[in-house]
Order: sequence, then structure tokens, then C-alpha cells
Amino acid sequence: MRPSRRLLLIASLIALFSLGVIAVPALSANLILYAWGILVAVVLTDIALTPSSRRFRMEAPASREIFVGETTTLDFSLAPLTEKAEAATAFALMRIAWPAGLEGPQDVRLARREGGGDFSASVTVRAAMREQLDLAEASVLRFSRFGLLEHVAFYPCATRITVVPNIRSIASGEIDAEIAALSFGERMAEMRGEGSEFHQLRDFVAGMDTRTIDYKRSARHGSLVAREMRAERNNNIVLALDNGHLMREEIDGLPKIDHMIRSALSLGWAGIQGGDLVGLFAFDTRPRLFLPPGGGRRAFAQLRSRTADLRYRSVETNHTLAMTHLGQRLNRRSLVVVFSDFVDTTTAELLVENVQVLVKRHVVVFVSIRDPLLAAYARQPARGIEDVASAVAAAGIERDRRMVLERLGRMGVFVIDADPGRVTAHLISTYLSIKARELV
Repeated sequence: MRPSRRLLLIASLIALFSLGVIAVPALSANLILYAWGILVAVVLTDIALTPSSRRFRMEAPASREIFVGETTTLDFSLAPLTEKAEAATAFALMRIAWPAGLEGPQDVRLARREGGGDFSASVTVRAAMREQLDLAEASVLRFSRFGLLEHVAFYPCATRITVVPNIRSIASGEIDAEIAALSFGERMAEMRGEGSEFHQLRDFVAGMDTRTIDYKRSARHGSLVAREMRAERNNNIVLALDNGHLMREEIDGLPKIDHMIRSALSLGWAGIQGGDLVGLFAFDTRPRLFLPPGGGRRAFAQLRSRTADLRYRSVETNHTLAMTHLGQRLNRRSLVVVFSDFVDTTTAELLVENVQVLVKRHVVVFVSIRDPLLAAYARQPARGIEDVASAVAAAGIERDRRMVLERLGRMGVFVIDADPGRVTAHLISTYLSIKARELV
């Protein structure tokens, strides 16, 4: 319980009145005692008429799971336990110390519901990090009946927000729709017609390639039948995630690693749907996690669980140790998708050297996220020498980056460098192209 601004203002006016009484000898000093006595009596009456914090109960929102980068609505309710408590309160203010990784308003007004009863509020929060976040408690401020005092109470809030990797594109069917659309296009026709794996027999019709005729089975059936082939399945796909400090840089309100995880899980789902085996490899200063390639929905559940457990790290990435370790763990030719990034030439040189060793045995796709800040520096008008220097530095970084990516492309690496919202589409298109050409 503490004095409100109204009480402090009244007390200040009485103090000025007291000074005036002292300054004027004709006025009786008893006026000062009367003024302060009336104020004390009103405050005591206000205390007696105001219900205590124990007359209320906080109803916290239910625990839930949300995708990183998305928002959710939390419904809070302050329920008065007695009619006196309900009648004595018009509204209340709630404040929650949001844990790191959860963004929400600092102060929330709890207003009475229509028809009376509880005081409620709906709060929209945004998850900015993968984590299990506990709200712990909420502080509620109520004004007394006359508004002279502020009651501050702390109520337990046993709400847990579990922030997991964003698989909205998978849950909404966007990835399935994209794969289905390609299933009727030229690329899927190549996968079905020019692969090396036998798919089925079908009646030979005019216009089909005569080389597909199976003469032995045609003689047995008494009519021409042709072999329909398709691209080989059960290929190994390894999602290699760099979890070093460079991946903690925020782009569009999320760390790079979360953008990468979203694209990696989308590719993992597409690969599993296509009959391939998908594994996971995470590294930073040393290898942290290796999940052998597996198939089926159980494998995707493991991918999602393991990526959700990846912690944000602020250490330098050791590409040499990571790529060497990965090369030793792979016992057959695989599609290795490396999600990483670089800024300085030293890191880039080490990255290129180690990817070059890996590409001798495997098909490698290198995925990086384009930083919109570099393009913004190039577009902004130059108002002074500092703006010119910033634009020149950004252009130099972009030029060096482009040279490194072109060098990777000449080595036979499939390079994807796009904005965060376009990485997934480019990645899945590249995967289907590799699968159709049977490069793995």
C-alpha cells in the first residue's frame, strides 16, 4: 500500500495552507491541526472501505506452445471473491516482467467485463526466441475507494510459454501444396520417366519411348508393356546447422539461426515426404549434435525436437572441425545442406577449404541469408562523409561476399543466398532439382 498522486497533491496543498497559517498571525494554529486531522480521518476511512488483495484471485492464461516469431493472445482475469470487492473496484493496472524472448506491453489495464464480474484483459505477446518461458507472477495495482491509496499485490502466474521452431508452412500444408504442384509439372515428369529406379509397368502407347519396352514381359502378356522408372529414393539428406555467434544476428526480428531452422525443417519434411532419409548435424566451436538420417514422421518429430533444444551460443564457429567430423560420420554419398554464414575473409577462406573437401564425396548445398542492412546502406542518400563511408564499407562487404559465393558455385556447390522469406522456396526447388537429376 502506498500513497497515490491524489493523496500527495492534497497533502502538498495542506502543507502550503499550513505555511500560510503560520505566516499570518491572525489565523489560529488550530486550523493546521484540523486540516491534517481531516486528511488522516479520510485516509483511514478509505483504508477501511477498500478490500484487501486477498479478496481477489488472479486467473492466469493456460500454458501453451507457440512458434518462434509469431504472436499469441494471453487472457488475464482478476476475479473479486466478494460483492464488496467487486463494488469497490472500477479498474486495475497489471504489470508483468516479461522474460527474455517474450515481447509484450509493460502495463495492461484490467477492465470490468460487460455485465459485471471479473476484471479482464487480453494481451498480445510475440515470441522472439526459442525457449521455455515462465511468467512467474503478475503485479496488480488497484486504487482505493477514494483514490487516495494504491494497493500493489503480487499474484502467482503459473503460465509456461514453450517457444518452438516455426513450422507454420508445414502445418498449414504450404510445403505439401508446393510439392503437389510440382508433381504435375515437368520436373516430376523427369523424376518419374528418366530415373534409375523401377516404378511400375504400364501399357505402351504411341508416343512413348520405344527404349522403355520390356520385351520379355510383353511376350508374356501378349501386348506391349513399358517400364516406368523414377528417381531413386532413400537418399541421405543431412541438415548441417551452424549455431555459432554469427547466427545470433537478428534479421526481421529473429536470429538467423531461427530462420535457418525453419527452412531446414521445411526441407526435412519435403525430403521425408519424398521417401528420403533426413538427418541433423549441429555445430559451433565443436560438433554438438548428430542425428543419423531416418525416414517417416517419427524422424521428423525427432528433427523438430532436437532443433527446439538447440541453445543460442556466442562462440566462434570452427568449420574445419565440423566439416571433418561430418565427413567421417557419413558412410555413403549424401546430400549435405550447410546452413552457415560469414563476414570476414578469414572465416570465408576456412569455410571454402572445408566445403571443398566435403564436395568431393557428397552433393553440397550452401544456404546463407542475405542481410537487408547492406542493401539499405547502398540505397540511402549520402548526407555526409559518414554516410559515404558506411555505403563504401557495405559495398565492399557485399562484393567480398559475392566473390566467395561465386567461388563455391564454381566448385560444384549449390548456393542459395536469399532474403529470409524466400530461402525455403529456393531450397525446396533446389532439392527437387537435385533429386530429379539423381545427383545423389
